[in-house]
Amino acid sequence: MSKQFWAVIAIIVLAFAPVFALTGQEGKMFHPLAFTKTFAMIGSTLLAMTIVPVLCTWMVRGPFHSEDRNIIMRFLLKLYDPALDFALSHRKTVLAVAAVILAGALALVPRMGAEFMPPLNEGSLLFMPSLVPATALTEVQRVMAWQDRVLASFPEVRSAVGKLGRADTATDPAPTEMIETTIMLKPDHEWRAGMTREKLIAEMMDALRQVPGSVPGFLQPIEGRVLMISTGLRAQLGVKIFGDDLNKLQQAAFDVQRIVQEIPGATGVAPSRIQGKPYLEVRVNREALSLYGMRAQDVLDVVEAGLGGKTVATTIEGRNRIPIQVRLERSEREDLSRLKDVLVTAPPGSDGKPGKVIPLGQLADILRTEGPNEIASENGRLRATVQANVSGRDLGSFVEEVKAHVQADLAPQLSALGMTIEYSGEYENQLHAARTLKFIVPCVVLIIFLLLHQLYGQAREAAHVILAVPFALSGGVFLQYALGWHFSVAVWVGYIALFGTAIQTGVVMVVYLEEAVQRKRWQLGAAFGRADLIAAVKEGARLRLRPKVMTVATIIASLLPIMWSHRTGSEVMKPLATPVIGGMLSSLIHILIVTPVIFVWLRAQDLPKPDAGASSSVL
Repeated sequence: MSKQFWAVIAIIVLAFAPVFALTGQEGKMFHPLAFTKTFAMIGSTLLAMTIVPVLCTWMVRGPFHSEDRNIIMRFLLKLYDPALDFALSHRKTVLAVAAVILAGALALVPRMGAEFMPPLNEGSLLFMPSLVPATALTEVQRVMAWQDRVLASFPEVRSAVGKLGRADTATDPAPTEMIETTIMLKPDHEWRAGMTREKLIAEMMDALRQVPGSVPGFLQPIEGRVLMISTGLRAQLGVKIFGDDLNKLQQAAFDVQRIVQEIPGATGVAPSRIQGKPYLEVRVNREALSLYGMRAQDVLDVVEAGLGGKTVATTIEGRNRIPIQVRLERSEREDLSRLKDVLVTAPPGSDGKPGKVIPLGQLADILRTEGPNEIASENGRLRATVQANVSGRDLGSFVEEVKAHVQADLAPQLSALGMTIEYSGEYENQLHAARTLKFIVPCVVLIIFLLLHQLYGQAREAAHVILAVPFALSGGVFLQYALGWHFSVAVWVGYIALFGTAIQTGVVMVVYLEEAVQRKRWQLGAAFGRADLIAAVKEGARLRLRPKVMTVATIIASLLPIMWSHRTGSEVMKPLATPVIGGMLSSLIHILIVTPVIFVWLRAQDLPKPDAGASSSVL
C-alpha cells in the first residue's frame, strides 16, 4: 500500500479526535458516532488490503471501456472540460473568486448565533411555575388544578398532570409552592393548521398569566431533568449572584430579573425567592421560666412534639417497622390562640410533688413572622439565582446581551456591596464544549499539517491540501445559514466529519495530478514545459472527475433522508448533516477547479524560466 493511502486513513481517523475529546452530555451523545466512524474506517482498510484485490481478480475481467462511452460522464465532461480550461487560463480570477466566497462565508459566521444543542422534540412539555413562598398549600392545590384544566383544554394536548411539592427523596428539594406539570402532546398531524410548538407555548403562557405571582416557564421533561442534574438549575440560563446578606441578595435578584425581562427573547424569567416564607416563631420568656423553675428545653420539647411531631414508639407489622408520632391536630397548630393554651408541665419540685402545669402562652411569645424561604450557598458564599429561558433567538447572543446589560447597569453597584455574578445553566454546557473544541481542533489541524508535510516533504504542498478545508467549510456555512441553524455541538461535529473527508479528497486529487505529471515528464524528458504541465494536469483532473462525483453523490444521497425526516432525533441530526452536505458541494468545486489551478501554480515555479525572447506562457 502506498504512503498516500496510509496518510488518508490516518487523517480521517485523526480528524475525529475532537469528538473523542468531548466530555459530559455532548460526549455521551457523540462518542458512539466517533467510535462507529473509526471502526468503519479500520474495517474498510482491512477489506481494501485483503478482500477487495481478490474480488477484483474474480469479478473485474473486462472488456474495459473509456469513460467517454458513459452517457453521464460524457455530459459531465462537456461541462468540466471548458470550466477547467477557463480556470487554468484565468488563474488569478479563479483564486480571487474563491477568496471572495471564503470571505463571504466567514462574514456569515457571526450572524448565525450559537447554542449548546438543538432542542430535541420529546413530544411533551414540562410546565414549572413557582408561586410566592407565602402561598398556602390549599391555594397552591387550587391553582394547580385550574392550570391542569386550562392546559388540557388545548386541542393539541392529550393530557396534563401536575405534581405539587417534592418527591420522597433527598435529591428533590422542591418547595410546596413549586408546581411541575407534565403535558403530553398529540402527534403533530393532529394539531391545528399552522400551529407550531412555539405558537402553542405562547398561547399557553398567555392563558396561564392570570395567576398573580406565578412565572410561567416551559421546558421538556428530559431536558429539564438533565439541566437540573448537570447544573442545579431548571432553565437554559441561570444568573448566579453571590454575597453575604440575604436581603441584599434578594434585591439584587429582583434587579437582575428586571434587566433580563427587557431583553428580546427572554421567557419564564424567575428570581429565586429567598425571603417571604411564613414562620411560626416561639420566643421563650426566660423571666417567666425562672419563676417556675423551668428550663427553655422544657418549653421547646413541647413545641417540637406539638408542631413538628415526636416519635414515641415503634410498631412492627411483619418485616416493617412503623414509627408512632405524637402531634397536635392541624386546627390547633394553625390557631395561635389555641396554641397558646397548650400546657407545659414544670419539673417536679424538691419535695417530690408534681410540677405545675402552665399554658405555653405564659412561658413564651408566639407570633407569625417572615423569614428565609431558602438559604443556598456555593463555594462558601450565599447565592441567589435568576433563571430564564430563550425563545425566538439563539442562546449565545442572548447571554452576551444579558452580560452586557448587567455589566453596564448593575455590576458596579453589586461590586461595591461585595457581590459577584456568574452565569450557568445550559449556557455552562455550551461554554464547556466550546473550550474543548477551541483547544483540540487547532491541535489536530497542526498534527495533520505535520503529517502532510512528512508525506510531501514541503510545507507549501501540505498547505495546498489543507486549503481544501476552509473552502469545503464555506459550502457548509452557506447551507447552514440558508436553513437557519445556529452553531451548536451537533453542527461542529458535522464540520469535523467534513474536515477529514475534505483533506482526503484533496490528497487523492494531488495524487492523481502528480501521477499524470510524472507520466508526461517520463514521456518528454527534458522537453517537458509549461504547456505540457497544463496538459498533464487536465488529464489527471479528468480522471479524478468520476471518483469525486461518485464520492459526493454517495455522501449526499446517504444524508438526504435525514433532511427529510421528521421523526424523533431529526432535530439533532439535521444540523449535523447540513455542514456535510453543503461542504461536499463546495468541496466538489474546489477540488475539481481550484486545486488544479493551485497545483499548476506551484509546479510552474519549479520549471526552468523561459528565455526573454520566448513567448510569455499560456498561464
